[in-house]
Amino acid sequence: MTLRIATYNIHKGVSGLGRQLRIHQVRHALQAIDADIVFLQEVQDRNERLAARRADYPEGRQVDFLADGYEHSAYGMNAVYPHGHHGNAILSRLPIEHHLNHDISDHLLEKRGLLHAVVRLGERHAARELHLINVHLGLFKGSRERQARFIIDFVRSEVDAGAPLVIAGDFNDWQQRVDLMLRDELGLAEAAAGQSRTTLIDRLLPGRSGAQRVARTFPAFLPWFTLDRIYLRGFDITAARVPKGLAWARRSDHAPLIADVRPH
Repeated sequence: MTLRIATYNIHKGVSGLGRQLRIHQVRHALQAIDADIVFLQEVQDRNERLAARRADYPEGRQVDFLADGYEHSAYGMNAVYPHGHHGNAILSRLPIEHHLNHDISDHLLEKRGLLHAVVRLGERHAARELHLINVHLGLFKGSRERQARFIIDFVRSEVDAGAPLVIAGDFNDWQQRVDLMLRDELGLAEAAAGQSRTTLIDRLLPGRSGAQRVARTFPAFLPWFTLDRIYLRGFDITAARVPKGLAWARRSDHAPLIADVRPH
């Protein structure tokens, strides 16, 4: 059994200043990625201001619009404002048995959440629980490290040590400090570590001591920073890639990270 897993920060389905509607292009992107499980960040479940101004703004919930081809979805609301709210979402072709969003905000200026979902992996009578954790960590180093500590403690207390696990999202971890914490303390493998060839940017920005070379996903028009990650336990990684090109740069400020994996 092979699974395709993707993580993608969609920037609420709009351009940087919110002037251009990009949610239709994002939907096409998800269809092109064709993943079994997708971790989405900055899903703006509803924007009443934009809906009133744009005739082509999708009706209903943004997560439902994006879930074309996916029978199951989960949404965790993090930031709320007068004209709407946004958060993280998981789209899955495997049945989601239950999900819960946890507030991991470190201060009032950044509302952040940890969306935890459980799906069944394998045939009905021999199925195992697969735990999915979708995160979008803070912009400040101290916040990210405290949020990473929450993730580690959460996994140790809520996820069986033998259960397969995927933690994915936008970690904002360009210094790779959270990367070391998750690998060292939870024994996770990062999907894209060492999978791509060394680029000029890798030579200009060598990683800190003990860090792995991981995929660059931001900004999408010229990926420079290593913000988006997929961490795994209980899987073999067969391939990982970051789609590049002008078409992807027009969909979001982040490029998606895609991994093909096989459960042990």
